[in-house]
Parts: sequence; C-alpha cells; structure tokens
Amino acid sequence: MYPPLMRKVAFALLLCSLCVLAYAAPSKEVAAFIKYDQPLIVLTHVRVIDGTGAAAKSDQTIVIRDGKIAAIQPASAATPAGAEVIDLTGHSVLPGLVGMHDHMYYPAPRVNAAAKEGMYPEHASSFPKLYLGGGVTSIRTTGSVEPYADLEIKHAIDSGNAVGPKMHISGPYLEGPGTFALQMHQLTSAEDAKRTVEYWISEGATTFKAYMFITRAELKAAIDTAHAHKLTVTGHLCSVGFTEAADLGIDDLEHGLVVDTEFTPGKEPDKCPATTPARDALVKLDEKGPEIQGLIRHLVEKHVALTSTLPVFETFVPGRAPNDPRVLDAMLPEARQEYLATRERTAGAKNSVWPNLFAKEMAFEHDFAKAGGLLLAGLDPTGYGGVVPGYGDQREVELLVEAGFAPLEAIRIATLNGAKFLGEESVIGSIAPGKAADLDVVKGDPSANIKDIENVAIVFKDGVGYDPAKLVEAANGTVGLR
Repeated sequence: MYPPLMRKVAFALLLCSLCVLAYAAPSKEVAAFIKYDQPLIVLTHVRVIDGTGAAAKSDQTIVIRDGKIAAIQPASAATPAGAEVIDLTGHSVLPGLVGMHDHMYYPAPRVNAAAKEGMYPEHASSFPKLYLGGGVTSIRTTGSVEPYADLEIKHAIDSGNAVGPKMHISGPYLEGPGTFALQMHQLTSAEDAKRTVEYWISEGATTFKAYMFITRAELKAAIDTAHAHKLTVTGHLCSVGFTEAADLGIDDLEHGLVVDTEFTPGKEPDKCPATTPARDALVKLDEKGPEIQGLIRHLVEKHVALTSTLPVFETFVPGRAPNDPRVLDAMLPEARQEYLATRERTAGAKNSVWPNLFAKEMAFEHDFAKAGGLLLAGLDPTGYGGVVPGYGDQREVELLVEAGFAPLEAIRIATLNGAKFLGEESVIGSIAPGKAADLDVVKGDPSANIKDIENVAIVFKDGVGYDPAKLVEAANGTVGLR
C-alpha cells in the first residue's frame, strides 16, 4: 500500500536528521530573495484553503512560529506580542504545492533541427527559482539525467546556500536499449537494474523511475531492490503495460493512459510498440468501456498511484495550450523561437489524435480518483519546451479543474496527495497546527476561480517568506540554458 508504515517511519527519521539543515542560516545570495524571516509571523485577514478538500475559511489568522504553523484562528483573535503582522486582506493561503513530476532538466534548443538525439541540460539555476516562485515548496524529480547534480542542488538548498524547494531525488532513469536520450544508461540485465538501484541509494537517491525500454525482469529487480530499502519506484512505461507493472509491484505510474501500450494489437512482451498503432488503439477505446474501467479497478486494487502531467500533453493538442507571456519571458531567446515555431506547426496539424487522447486522459484521471485511486500532480517540463517550472505546476491544477474536479479537490491532489505518497503528510501538504509552514499566498480566491492560483504574492518554506517576483526576475531569459 502507499505509503507503507515503515516508509513513513523512515521518512520521519530522515526529516529529524535534516532538522538542522532545514533551519540553516541563508547565504547572502539566498537572503536577496527573502521577504520575511522573523521567528514569529502572523498572516491575518486571510482566506485559508487547507489542502484537505474542506471548504475555505474566510478572515482567518495563521500564526507561524519558528518555521511551523502554531495556530489557525479567526482574525478577531488576539495577535501574539512581538509578531511580524502581515495583513492579507483579499488573499488566500493554501499549502505549498507538492510537484510529483518536476524534473530539473529541459530540452535544449537544437542547433540542427534534424538532429535525432535529444539533449536535456540540467537547469540548476533557473528551475529551483521558478518552482519556488510558482508556489511549489516540495518536488520529486521523477527521473534524472544528472543525478549527481540533483543531489548537489538539494544539498545546497538544504544548507542555505541556494534557493529552491525541498527536493526528493530520483536516481537515473532505469532504461533499456533503444533510448532516444544519450544521457541515459541502458540496462543490460536484471542484475544490472539491481546494482544500479543499490548504488544510487548509497549516493542519496530516495526514489526511482523506470522508463520506456525496460524489461519486466529488470523492472521487477528494481522494484524489489527499492522496496527492500522502503523506497518507491514509478514508471513512464512502454515495453511493459500498466497491468503488468501493477502486478510486478510498481508504486506509481506516470502520465496516465496515453502512454499505456497494453491495448496495442499484437504487442510483444518486453517490446515497446511503434507510437502510431499504440495511439490509434487508444483512440478506438471508449473511456467508459470495460478495458479502461477494468484497468482503473486493477490499479486501485493494487494500490498503484497515478501522476497526472496534463500540461505537457496539452502542448500537443493543436491550438490549445495558452500562449502565456510568463512562460515566454522565462525562456532563452533561442528556446522561445524554437518553441513558438513548433507550436505553430502543431496548431496547423490536420487529423491530430491529440484532441481525442487529451480528453480520454482527463476522463481516465477523473475516474481513477473517483474510484479511490491516489492521483498525484506534476508538470513534466519536457515535450517541445512549452512547459516551464512553477507556471506548469499551476497550469496542472487548472487542468484538473477542467477535467471535472472541484477547485478544492484539485488543490488537494496537488498538495496533500503528493505528501501522502511521499510519506510526509504529517509534515507538509495541508495547513494545520504543528506542520511546517510551507504556504502559498495568492491574491484572490482559487477555491472559486482556480486561475487565481497564478497570482502568487509570497511563498513560505519552513516559515521563511520568499518574494516570487524576485525569484522570477532572476530566472527570466535563462530557461533553455541553465
């Protein structure tokens, strides 16, 4: 089940071991982004959206003491003496978003557009700032092309020498022969999979992601090895179907129905079928039919979580993705030029299967959650470059609402559900006394108008208030480079 009790205990011990790091004094570089850093802070006259799905409460006061939520009370209650009081009339406070498919890399603009090899440089500078500036206070990297870099970024953030969210680091992709990415090791056997997982656990990875060309034997070895250490494995799969992966014990599946190949006619075991027949097979299926509904029931019965990444798929639907100026401003000029050119070509595509697939994906995720499945939220800043950290996490919540979830449900998926999967729901993911003060302050009321989630005014992480405008300004113009 997710998360096992022993995993919860392990994470609690890990958190205790990192308590000193969580309160490390910020460096001069980090301090430049901090707006509030007092030991006692009061947020008053604010609407509280607590992340549990409960109705929002208006005109509340949140007391933050030494990095934790000390109290939530009506604004009419007495204010503690000596507190830094912030009047947030017209604002809402929700838990910091928990991004569960939030990579630290981005597709590099290709000098040669005909090049087949994809390169995905690490974005150690811009991505942590954009995640935090967008209200994302915790992330799972969910696949790494530079795991050592990810570990060092995490260490720098935890020690107060860099700004960014709390990070849960994936090991390198567990991939087999045939990968399109030169930065990925290609497994040769189940023993290789076991050895790779064990090595990266020793280096500090706390989760793993299987990829498209892995075999069932390799996936099983990776799952068993990770589980022996009370860690989890997720997958963006192709050679292995979702039902097979669930039976092997996988904990989570990325992206959803649109990448599941098990319905492809003539699919061979351990082989990734061609893209066109796989997608054509999905187009022909009824999302309310026995095949898809049976898959949902099986995943729920096996306690397999599902990570939604609707923003990246939206970019493949002709003419659909918003032309968000914030996203364009974040990009390196070359990256912006390439993205806009590809966007234009996509908009002109005729007979695209993506409108159908995108609608099916939304229905699949909604039905999965309503059947009792644990739905998680991420953005996946890959594709052809139209998805950028922070902004993409916000867009994910908006698309969940479009998929049929009430705004409060969508916010819970993007906050508390992720915390539950990580085994950290006692620390983050909702607003309650005793929890870490990881808070996203937005102007407006996203419980009524989900687009207000974009209006980030302050982001608190462990009670320290960061200025999102400064974080965004420092990152703008660099996505595609660093």
